[in-house]
Formats: sequence, C-alpha cells, structure tokens
Amino acid sequence: MPAARRSGSIARRCECRGADGKLLSQACPKLKRKNHGSYLVRLELPAAADSNKRRAFRRGGFTRVDDANDVLSRVQSILNLAGDDEADLVRVADFLAGLSASRADIPDIAEVQRRLGVGVPLDGKSTVEAWLDRWLMSKKTRANTTAGYSSHVRVHLKPRIGHIRLDRLSVGHLREMFDAIADEADVVAAENAARREQVERAKWHRPGRPPAKERERLAAERAKLEEMPPFRKVTGLGSRHAIRRTLRSALNAAIAEQLLTFNPARHVELDSYSRPKGLLWTDERVARWLATGFIPSPVMVWTLQQLGQFLDEAEAERLYSIFHVIAYHGLRRGEGVGSGWEDTFLDAEPPRIEVLKEIVLYDGTPTETAPKTDSSTAAVMLDSGTVAVLRERRRQQLAERDAWNEQAARLRAEGKEAHDWIDTGKIWTGLDGSWLHPDDVSAEFQRIRERAGLPPINLRDLRHVAAGIVKAGGGDIDDAKRKLRHSTIVLTSDTYMELFTEYEKDLTERSAAAVPRARKAAPEESLEEASGADEEGHLP
Repeated sequence: MPAARRSGSIARRCECRGADGKLLSQACPKLKRKNHGSYLVRLELPAAADSNKRRAFRRGGFTRVDDANDVLSRVQSILNLAGDDEADLVRVADFLAGLSASRADIPDIAEVQRRLGVGVPLDGKSTVEAWLDRWLMSKKTRANTTAGYSSHVRVHLKPRIGHIRLDRLSVGHLREMFDAIADEADVVAAENAARREQVERAKWHRPGRPPAKERERLAAERAKLEEMPPFRKVTGLGSRHAIRRTLRSALNAAIAEQLLTFNPARHVELDSYSRPKGLLWTDERVARWLATGFIPSPVMVWTLQQLGQFLDEAEAERLYSIFHVIAYHGLRRGEGVGSGWEDTFLDAEPPRIEVLKEIVLYDGTPTETAPKTDSSTAAVMLDSGTVAVLRERRRQQLAERDAWNEQAARLRAEGKEAHDWIDTGKIWTGLDGSWLHPDDVSAEFQRIRERAGLPPINLRDLRHVAAGIVKAGGGDIDDAKRKLRHSTIVLTSDTYMELFTEYEKDLTERSAAAVPRARKAAPEESLEEASGADEEGHLP
C-alpha cells in the first residue's frame, strides 16, 4: 500500500439523529460547537489474503483531538512495521482489523514488532501446541534426541496442555498434567499386571497336548485375554522427569525469544528421582530371581564369573566379537554396529578403536549419526586379547564376503537376481556386508543369555560390566568414567558407586595384604594362642 494511503484521517461526528431517526453525522448543525460530538480515527488497511474487499481500522469516541491523533499515530506505526513485505502487510492488517472489531487496547509497538519478527500471532494468542511445533522444527539435535522430544510432545504435552495460550500456561496447569500422567501410569501398570496373569492362565504348563476339558478351559481364558487391553508402556517417574525437561527446554526457548518471562516447568514439583543404581547379580539375588522372578534394579550387572560364562557360551557364535568388545570396553550398542575398520588401529601402539559414528534407530530405521555426546567421541584403547578377537572377526568377514559373492555369481548364472557383497566398511555387518540392525544384536544377545541360563540383563547392561572390569583391575570411579566416556563423573558415580561398593571387599583384602609385616599370625592360630593364654585360658 502506498505511504499516502497509510496517512489515515480524523473526523468529528456526533450521535444526533434527525426526524427520520437516522444519524445526522456531519450534517448536524451542533458540530460547529467546540464541545459537541467526538472524534473518529480511520485508517485504510490492505485487503485480506482471501478477499479483495476494502477494510479499515476505525475507532471513535475521542473527546480530544490529541487523543485521536495519538491512536492514529500508533496504528500507523504498527502498519509501517510490515514495510513492503506483502505477507507481513496482510498479517499486520489482519491484526489491526481484529483490534478495530473487538475495540481491544492497542499493544505496545515494540511488542508487536517482536512478535512479527519471531513469526508468532500478533495478538499474543499463540498456543502451547503452536509453539511446541515451531520449537521442534528449529531443533538441531541428533535425530534420535529430536525423536525423543517429538514423542513427549505428541503423546503427552499436546493432548494435555496444547490448547492453552502460551502466555497463560501456569504451574497449576503442569501440576494437573503430571498428576494425570501419574494416575494413567498406575492404571496401565495394573492393566499390564492383570494381562500378565491372564497370559499365564491361558497357557498349558504341562508337557503334551491338554485334555479336552482343559482345552475348553484354555479357550475360554484366551477369549478373556483377547478382550483385555494390550500391554502398554508405563510412563514412570523417570519418564515424567524427562517430559518436564523437554517442556522446560521448549519454554526456555520461548523466553529467549521474549514470548514469555516465566518458565512454569522450572517450578512444578515431581517426586525426587535418582538414576537407577547398578547392582551385581550375586548368588543371593540370583536365587531369589529363580524363585520369584524378582529383579532388584533396572540396571543389573553380571559378575565377572557370569560374564565369562556368557562369553564361553557365545564364543562359537557369529556375533561373539561384538559382545566381547562391548563387555570389555564399554561400547554402546549403536557405537558397536557403527564402528568402522578405517577407525580401528590394531597395529598401532597402543591399539585402539576411535568411536566416531554410531547407528541408532530413528522411527525404527537404522540411521548413522555422531556419538551421543562430545565425550563419547574418543579413542577406546584395546587389550591384546581384544586385538586378537578383532583380527579373527576380520578373517571371518572376508570369508563371508567371498562366500556371498560366490553365491551371487552362481545365482546370476542361473538367471536370478543377486547383488554382490556390500562394502560398508563396518566391523560388524550383515552377511551381505550391509549395516547390522541394532535390534538383531540385542535379540541374539538374549538368545545366548537364555541358553546359558544366566539372570536377565539387557545388551546395554553388558556395557556396565566394563565398569566392573575396571574395578576388578584396581581402578576407581574416575577410571570408569574415562573407560565409559561419560561427560561427568557425577553420572558415573550415580550409576556405579553401589556396584563398586560390592566389589570393595575383595579390594580391601588385597589392599591390607599389600602392607609388609615382619610377623604374621597363622590363620589357624586361636585368640588364646595369639595372646599367650595357658591351657585353661588364663592370661599371664
């Protein structure tokens, strides 16, 4: 719109009506009086995006011309914020037309300019849902991390608080949300427990085919099972803290863009949460698990004897080498399947693997990305036994390549489609050289663990065994931090201090034995003998 069209006008009018009942407006003879009537501001606006109809900002009722001039000046300044940008002109015009219709107060010009610059509604009515969508689109985090944020937003935040105006979100809203999530988690946990019980009732636990009477009963139990809600993930306390972290980060970004001045997510209280402690599968815990199925911690760690039992069982398997490296050197699952031969230096001194890539699942699809944190991108020093295992893995892979290519050539000779072995450069691959799916590694791990009769741990827990190896070798928490490439020692301490305490007895005995003494009491020497008592036990 040309600048001349933005100048606007101020006119004086009155509410007097003629004999016909119509407003006299400018025809009123009393308008000649200085104190009669009121002033009207009018400013023509650009047409709406979906219409060519003319529209204008109008506001009347001013008793002083100076007040009318002030409003006109402010409206002109707001319209001029758009400059010559057609899209911004329409946004600002829509905003001013809304102000004209609602007779709402005209906001501060600087506030409108800020909203225009960050692309949020100019009337300040942006919802939490709209902001979360915009925040997610701006994230530059790893794909898997962003997927975690998206899950929190999609499953929990949008359905519960997405409709609330961003600038009206309060601690009370969030308290209600987290209480509702906790209540739902209790319901889901109860439903899962009931379904597990029903699954057991629907099973035939004896050898052979059940008799006719039992078959009828089992069919009825399975029908009941079909009617029950499926197993669902429980949003536990740790997950609720993660949801709050996501929301807190999103609202901090809104504060940085001056859309908010207060972050309610910082002030909503949840039950205290600490990182699960790593506990050893001691003989007592294994016995209780066998009897009741009880697992004492979400992070369970095998003893070194149990690790040895697993590796002995796995040694003849194709993926033995990846389990060996994860257990001895603490690689994460994604780091293991993402490691390449070009980053592995077996002939160097010291030999090492440089962790530069990992393969993680993004929406179920393997995706290559940088490691989890900056501290994770580091060199992992290898012992001579692991070097030998990796050399054997290389020989195994080359044999797989030759066998695959021979089979592909034979199939093509028969007129069938077949592709040659894929050189991805990864240490651990599928039989055709393609990326190894992380879930395939986990499934193979569980198959071997069950066959070996070992207490349950997840593949990620195998990484925790590396901390136990550090302790058994005489290392401390700081050594474990470096081995596992944690960003802070607090993380290592929170997870492994309990584990290290369980290893402490052996270290205490070895430490005490390291002190040289001129005389040592024989182990079988009694207290009386050591003290010089006579046969009747009397001291001299």
